[in-house]
Amino acid sequence: MTYHVLIVDDQTLPRQYFESIVTHSGNYVLTAAISSAKMAYSYCTRGNVDLILMDIVMSDDVNGLEAARKIKQTYPDIRILAVTSMPDATFLEKARDAGVDSFWYKEVQDAPMLEVMDRTMAGEHIWPDSAPTVPLGMSDTTELTERELAVLRLLAMGYSNQEIAEELFVSINTIRFHLGNLLSKTGFSSRTELAITAARSGIAVEGIR
Repeated sequence: MTYHVLIVDDQTLPRQYFESIVTHSGNYVLTAAISSAKMAYSYCTRGNVDLILMDIVMSDDVNGLEAARKIKQTYPDIRILAVTSMPDATFLEKARDAGVDSFWYKEVQDAPMLEVMDRTMAGEHIWPDSAPTVPLGMSDTTELTERELAVLRLLAMGYSNQEIAEELFVSINTIRFHLGNLLSKTGFSSRTELAITAARSGIAVEGIR
């Protein structure tokens, strides 16, 4: 059986890599390869889309998870495989909530992309057990608690201590306590240095909440 694939990724090299997989697969046909999540829904309305390889973080004002949710609400039979290089662990939960069928990390994967595509089209849901481990100063993400990671994500997105406290429904003293632990574990000398490093590492991505 032949399946039609829509590739949605704003980075040229990954998009070309996915195109090559589809072209040489034998049982997949490329419908289109586009760089905008905003346009993905329009392609689905035209038909000839069985599977979408959907990047999560893109440069236009619609991220892949928002696009996936909208598509799944109208076209539940279209399979969506989310792909990302960003290690933000919250993406896994958000992708499930959006109705994504499978999830694949570009740099760290348990199975080849083509295998995940085949199993997804066969009705399986392929998900990594966890996000990739990311080094952060003298520590890494596996050594941080869930609450510390939550504080770190908001810090990396530019939130003030007061805004983090309000977002997490805790006191500002609690946030200061967690920040102190984060600085101690990572070895950074300031919240600014910690925030910049966390943002650059992809632990938190602005605009995806």
